[in-house]
Amino acid sequence: MAVDSEQTTEEARFIKQSRNFDIQRVIVKIGSSLLTNNGRGLDRTAIYGWAKQIAKLHNQGMEVLLVSSGAVAEGVVRMNLEERPKKLMALQACASIGQMGLIETWWSALIQHGVQSAQLLLTHDDLSNRSRYLNTGGALTQLLEWRVLPVINENDTITIDEIKFGDNDTLGAMSAALVNADLYIILTDQDGVFTDNPRDNPDAKMIRQERAMADYLFDIAGDGGKLGRGGMLTKIRAGRLAAMGGCPTVIVSGAIDDVITRVVSGEALGTLLTTNEADKIIARKQWLAAHLRMAGSLIVDAGAAKALVEQNRSLLPVGVVEVRGSFDEGDVVEIVHQDTNERLAVGQVNFSSHEAQRVARERTEQFDKILGDKDERIVMVHRDNLALTS
Repeated sequence: MAVDSEQTTEEARFIKQSRNFDIQRVIVKIGSSLLTNNGRGLDRTAIYGWAKQIAKLHNQGMEVLLVSSGAVAEGVVRMNLEERPKKLMALQACASIGQMGLIETWWSALIQHGVQSAQLLLTHDDLSNRSRYLNTGGALTQLLEWRVLPVINENDTITIDEIKFGDNDTLGAMSAALVNADLYIILTDQDGVFTDNPRDNPDAKMIRQERAMADYLFDIAGDGGKLGRGGMLTKIRAGRLAAMGGCPTVIVSGAIDDVITRVVSGEALGTLLTTNEADKIIARKQWLAAHLRMAGSLIVDAGAAKALVEQNRSLLPVGVVEVRGSFDEGDVVEIVHQDTNERLAVGQVNFSSHEAQRVARERTEQFDKILGDKDERIVMVHRDNLALTS
């Protein structure tokens, strides 16, 4: 009987069944290949069609945020280039050229339905630096309160790292976590996630529903195309990032009629990547481990290092021997072994650098004297907000 149960669970991921969403805030991401009709320039007919669906949800009272790729791809088309440039300066130039047409098109498409829109250009620093993260969240919240629809894109023109997040799938997922979205929809040129490449294998099955944290999904994902940096792999990763904030993701074809409104209504289109409380913690740890920039360092003694690595404990201030760098509460910092200079972990710190210096090497009972009797923080980095790297 156990085998039958396992088979039923295994097959359930392929069964098409309606979904029950409770949605107030939704993020829709549309990729370069769809927006530019596979490199032939902005597909205004398709854009106006998606805008009509988005406006319908907006006018029903939902809060919709749009993550739009296509700036670099549109710049490539406008400059009559044969392929996406590889040099950073050329990519930035293409982005600045294409961004003009992209935003103008979205504005025109949305305003005809009475929907005001606003452009937000973000970089990785905007979502990894605590103060800029909060500022970005504040701007988005204000726009939504004003019933203005944010159109988000990576600020490709000024990014110094290469054009990345390096894909707007990731940007959309991080935005979903930032605004506590209820659903993240990724429109792509495929019907969903398949067990194999359906273009090569006619027996490939579409996965209707799966946990975002299911490891095998990485094994079946492919690479990006010539116009964008996406691909199914980045969409699976994005689903995991969205899971960190408790947000489910639907990966679905943008060519389906009324796809956005139908997905929101619960119709079983595309692949639904689900999450739960346990997966949220796992996803958060993976996000921390993949963090590109550290705001500072906490140098810890051997006892604290052992508690972290061998006992899965939180980092207490008493184990911190030195604080390096300038950071705010909530920033991501590295934790380094005092004796070996080895990075043990990365984590989200509960104190600013100034406060951390004051409580370092101190026991919990001394905190009232140092920080005041109303401060309830006792952990430097909580184990749920910490990812081991050693």
